[in-house]
Formats: sequence, C-alpha cells, structure tokens
Amino acid sequence: MTSAAATAQSPDSSAQQTLPEIGYYALSRHPVDPAELADEARLADHEGFGAAFVSERFNVKDAAVLAGGLAAATRRMGIATAATNHNTRHPIITASMAATLSAMTGGRFALGLGRGFAAQWQVLGVPDVTAAQLTDAAAVLRTLWRGEMILGHDGPLGTYDYLNLGVAVPPVPILLVTMSPNTLRLAGRIADGVVLHTFFSDAATTTAVETVRAAAAEAGRDPASVRIWSVLATVPDDLDEDDRLRRLYGRLATYLQGYPDVLMRANGWRQGDLDQIRETSAFADARGPIDATATADELARLAEVIPASWVADSAVGSADRCAAAVKRQFDLGVDSVIMHGAAPSELMGVLNAYRSIRPTPRLFPANPGSVAV
Repeated sequence: MTSAAATAQSPDSSAQQTLPEIGYYALSRHPVDPAELADEARLADHEGFGAAFVSERFNVKDAAVLAGGLAAATRRMGIATAATNHNTRHPIITASMAATLSAMTGGRFALGLGRGFAAQWQVLGVPDVTAAQLTDAAAVLRTLWRGEMILGHDGPLGTYDYLNLGVAVPPVPILLVTMSPNTLRLAGRIADGVVLHTFFSDAATTTAVETVRAAAAEAGRDPASVRIWSVLATVPDDLDEDDRLRRLYGRLATYLQGYPDVLMRANGWRQGDLDQIRETSAFADARGPIDATATADELARLAEVIPASWVADSAVGSADRCAAAVKRQFDLGVDSVIMHGAAPSELMGVLNAYRSIRPTPRLFPANPGSVAV
C-alpha cells in the first residue's frame, strides 16, 4: 500500500464512536445536488452515523452511482440501497453491482429492494413487481454471490440460460423496503432486514414490527434475526420555515401523490381528509413532485390542510425533542432508526442530543442488513 493510501485508510482518532443503529438518507433534501454526497458522507462517517441509505429516483439519483460515491467517501458506515428495484436491471447486473460494492467496502453494503408503484411501471413500460419475483430474485442473487453457476433458470424472475459471476463474495444482506402487510410478511420469510416508511404512526410501526417478527417465526427463522429500520422524518427547528414545511408537509404530500392508498391503510387515515388535500390547488395543480416544486405559499397551504395527526409521530422541534422522538422508536420494537429529510450537517445537534439519552442498543455490525451478533 502506498503511503497516501495508507494515510487514507488509517483510523481517525478524533472520530466519534459509531452508532450502528442510526442512519440517514443521502440526498434527501430538495433540490437534489449529487455534488453534496461525498462531503456529507465524510462528515457522517466521522461523526458516528451508522449507515447511509440511497433511495433511487430516475433523475440524478442513480442508486449504483450514489452507493459507489458513498463507498469511496467513507470508512466505517454501512451503505444500503433503500430502495432500488430488481426489474430495472438484468439480474447479473444487480448481482455484479452488489458484489462490487461489498468488495469495495469490506462488506459494508446491503442491497435494499422494493416494489415501487404500479403507475410508475406502467408509464415506463416495465412489468409490476410481485412477491414471487422478489422471492426468486433473492434466491438467484444469493446463488450468484456464492460463486455458483445458474443454468436454465425459468422462474418468476425470468428465463435465463446462463448466469454466473465467476467469483464468490461474502453474502450481501438483502433488505426489503415496504409498508404493505404482504411484503412485510415476505420480508419476515426471506429478508435479512426491513426498511419501513416515513410517516408511519407509532401504531403502524408497532404493527409492522409484529408482522415481520411473526412471519419470520412461522418460516422457522429467529424473529430477531431480521433487522428492522424505522424511517423517521426529522426536521430540526434550526432550519428555516420554508425548509421545515417542505421536508415535512411537502414530503408527505409527495408520497400522497404517488401511492396514497397503502400509506392511508397502514396508518388508518380517513379518506375524507385525503379528498380535502387533493382539492387544494397546491396539490391538484402540482408541477411535479411537491417536495421539489411547491412554492412557499403552496407549502403553507398544505400545512394548513394536512391533519396534524398525520405528522405527529415525526421528529420535529429542538434537537432534544427530535432525539427523544428517535429514542421512542426503539420502544416500538425496531432495531434501528433512519433520520430522514435532512443532511448530516443539519443533524449534528440531534445526533449529539441522542448520544446523551441513547438506550442500550442491540449489537450490530456496520452493515445495515446484517443480523445481530
């Protein structure tokens, strides 16, 4: 190893203790600027975030590229897609991507897969994602990562005469990113970890945890072996008002644009409230994803019409109050928490406040999908 490389690899004695149970979403604020990724990741790695997650959008948020950037910028944090989709890449490309990232990071990468939503696949001309496909994809990927050759595969994932990476890599954990009961049950049966959804109420989070654990037990697995991450909208009050509205109400409104039904069902929200939101010009006349395009006035109108109970279980306010909301997630049965909606540089106060009240966590390695040790 060259001296420069050795310096880059050497531990930083000033770095904070890593909190493996705490993660953040990379590039979660708008407008998205991929140039921010590396500096924010280096800060997060130094200050003790346990994992960075990448959510893919088909613009300037390609999951493979961003995960590679995170791998190059960090030395300790786990890195995960949360989520990409198996149906947008050939399985050998997905297998190769994950294997490469795992090798680059010394085993710090986890592959998070999700269903996406039907309207998007219809527009793109891509088949919907099914539970059978996800099950088949997980089996195929794990076979390839073991260095095994696949000949004549014919299953829900597709028909392939020959699949082979030509190398074996340590197992890459597979996460499922979901909020639907059926996929939560699937995760309990086949996944190494689960990432829930932003704006889950406390009751919805508890129900999701129970669903995953019960499905794992029914499948003959140790329920504690599936690592469950909650995703908590975290909006500290030192952000300006427009930013706070955009990251709370604008973000929730964007989800209601794309897949309202499943989020409504998970939380038991009233259809009449959604109808009222849809009637506002801020929602009905949106020029794209609301969290990226809404004006300050439109965001203020959405904040007036979205029921306060829909955002009540988020982390909002002072650093101490946000940290307390993070801690409360563990009382709901999750193993780990992703602070969503703010960059690491905006979360330092919350992270430091959390350290002072941190509960005794289950012990996890750096990889966000790895099971407890």
